[in-house]
Amino acid sequence: MLQSLAGSSCVRLVEQHRSAWCFALLVLGYLLYLVFGAVVFSSVELPYEDLLRQELGKLKQRFLEEHACLSEQQLEQFLMRVLEASNYGVSVLSNASGNWNWDFTSSLFFASTVLSTTGYGHTVPLSDGGKAFCIIYSVIGIPFTLLFLTAVVQRIIVYVTRRPVLYFHIRWGFSKQIVAIIHAIVLGFITVSCFFLIPAAIFSVLEDDWNFLESFYFCFISLSTIGLGDYVPGEGYNQKFRELYKIGITCYLLLGLIAMLVVLETFCELHELKKFRKLFYVKKDKEEDQVHIMEHDQLSFSSISDQAASMKDDQKANEPFVNSQSPTSNDSSLNN
Repeated sequence: MLQSLAGSSCVRLVEQHRSAWCFALLVLGYLLYLVFGAVVFSSVELPYEDLLRQELGKLKQRFLEEHACLSEQQLEQFLMRVLEASNYGVSVLSNASGNWNWDFTSSLFFASTVLSTTGYGHTVPLSDGGKAFCIIYSVIGIPFTLLFLTAVVQRIIVYVTRRPVLYFHIRWGFSKQIVAIIHAIVLGFITVSCFFLIPAAIFSVLEDDWNFLESFYFCFISLSTIGLGDYVPGEGYNQKFRELYKIGITCYLLLGLIAMLVVLETFCELHELKKFRKLFYVKKDKEEDQVHIMEHDQLSFSSISDQAASMKDDQKANEPFVNSQSPTSNDSSLNN
């Protein structure tokens, strides 16, 4: 008896705080996922980093042995300056000296990566004025970009998602939930094909040093706005039609970002995902809901009363001037 009562009380306690328990599990799962990623990246990449360090150390030692007139301190100062310039997108190599990072097309590409929060990091402002302008430009431009993307996606999703789902639901009588799931899967497959697989094949042809995996990696890192900057197209010294190529990449990033947002919005509108997301939300109190309903009723009642008063005023204004006489004047005329 006591065990059944304790069990029922525990069940009631869990049901009452179901959202809090789900949120706690969500936080715990996210932290475990972070730890899992750190373990995998460390185990996979650490051996390669160690081999690269050993190789660079051997090259440095061989260079100093072949050039005994150069001290190790002088070499390190030169390398530090070269690496610092490379971080700003300026290369000391002779085959890369012809590419400018701040011509119009490169600046347009940089502006698009800043506003889309991709930020490859291969090109950064050098001057203090450029850094200050980048701050002001981003503070205004990033919310502006979010507003622009939201407006565009809101209009596209009506024609790409909602109307096709309603068409198959009403015209053919299929279940709306099943149609929405199939539509989301088909739309995701089309988006992956048009903005990941096909561009990856194109980049692997246009970029000499990229294979298909590296090209696909660049497409994913770019359209997910991660923007690590380890692969940036159009930076080769022998790149043909570099200006046109940069403009094309800028258009690809904007269109791809819009397509990604459309797909995400389509999946978010699925009924199953909405139910799943509600598990982690804070439920509104009944008192808040009642207050909201009362405020809504009061606003509705006041608006109705205002409309009725305005209608009466309009009727009085439209009546003939004879009817607008005062009662006293009518009484006096009758007495006469």
